[in-house]
Amino acid sequence: MVVVLPLLLLLLFFGSPTSRAADDHTRSHAACSRHSVISPPQHGSWVPLYRHLGPCSLPSSFTGAAKAKPSLADLLRRDQLRVDHIHRRLSESGEAVGVSKEGSSVKDPLRFEAAYLHDQPVIQVLLGSQPKSSDDQQQQSEVGVIQTVVLDTASDVPWVRCAPCPIPQTDTFYDPTKSSTYDPVSCGSPACAQLGRLYSGSCANGHCQYRVRFPNSNASSSSGTYATDLLAVGPGAQITFRFGCSHADADTNDATAAGVMALGGGPESLASQAAPTYGSAFSYCIPATGSRRLGFFVLGGVSSSQYVATPMLRYQRVPTFYRVRLLGIAVNGQLLNVTPSAFAAGAVLDARAAVTRLPPTAYDALRETFRGWMAAYPAAPPPKGGLLDTCYDFTGAFFVVPPRIELVFEKGNVLELDRTGVLFHDCLAFAANRDDRMPGIIGNLQQQTVEVLYDVAGGVVGFRHGAC
Repeated sequence: MVVVLPLLLLLLFFGSPTSRAADDHTRSHAACSRHSVISPPQHGSWVPLYRHLGPCSLPSSFTGAAKAKPSLADLLRRDQLRVDHIHRRLSESGEAVGVSKEGSSVKDPLRFEAAYLHDQPVIQVLLGSQPKSSDDQQQQSEVGVIQTVVLDTASDVPWVRCAPCPIPQTDTFYDPTKSSTYDPVSCGSPACAQLGRLYSGSCANGHCQYRVRFPNSNASSSSGTYATDLLAVGPGAQITFRFGCSHADADTNDATAAGVMALGGGPESLASQAAPTYGSAFSYCIPATGSRRLGFFVLGGVSSSQYVATPMLRYQRVPTFYRVRLLGIAVNGQLLNVTPSAFAAGAVLDARAAVTRLPPTAYDALRETFRGWMAAYPAAPPPKGGLLDTCYDFTGAFFVVPPRIELVFEKGNVLELDRTGVLFHDCLAFAANRDDRMPGIIGNLQQQTVEVLYDVAGGVVGFRHGAC
């Protein structure tokens, strides 16, 4: 199939009014529509997916200016904060050992949401509805406003910025006063109680308040009214959707995304809320960094027989995270000599973290073998931050071919990583945890170009190589 532009698809799907800006955008991003990919699953509802700061990103054409990208040093620091947050939640719940409860491994950390992490997966959805006319007796409505949201598989409460909001953004603000289907959640309702101590805020005027705290700063959070409205993801049916309507989005200064679409395993997430309509499954394919190919996001069940499949592991006290178990890693077909016990803690799948974290025992073996295969290239100093430690100088190299890396999962199924996920800024795109007992993190660099299926009902995670 030929992929077309995300905004153009939304206009075709929903009949949203066009504008000169939209027309200009469609022309300026025509190059992103000329690539073919494997067709997304036919069951469910899907939308195009693109990287937040990539060449197919939509918002930059509306602003007419290049989006500021963080330095590599800042990116790596923020990436470590993300990983520290996941490890800390597991440690505080008693689900993981070997994790320091005192705080981040990064000294003097940046606030987690000072900017969104570089090149995260982003989709556009339609939120809310507006009356077609004031005298429409049947109270029919049309779709609401397009919202650009970051996909997050390691959080539970979706939220968007709502008008009035002091922070500027590219998207039209979702304005609850203009949506005929907006309904704040009452304080005494089961939906409000479901937020629990982790996400609940105060009660204001009888309306339930939520608060999502960002890691490493008690003062940094998204907070506001917990509410319901109609949500459309792609051409499928609208669902009644609970989300945080944020009027106090502290320290998120990125104007090119309106919020976060949480896909974690908790009852508040989009994945859980959409299950009655689409089934307990979703998948996505994140395009390679710098690629002009678009990915896709799918709500709905598909047969896991089409994928390299492995059991989905869950934490009893932290249902947010989806986990798998690696049994081994192979480099150019050579299985690393790593005891299976090193992988016992499993690995959490995270669409927002970039660099995959491995148990130190496994990482040391991977690094040694990788360096052997890359001996023809001169070594380069690692970047600041200490996260990446195996880097090369490819000056003058006509063609760089890193060794093939494969992940061997439980039940012996093997996933070959895309070559673009092996090197990152000319460095091996893996890093070590501090302890073998800490769960690994499979980041989006290693997931890119791979469709990742979360078959929650079937208890399976699936991978399909080369899907975007």
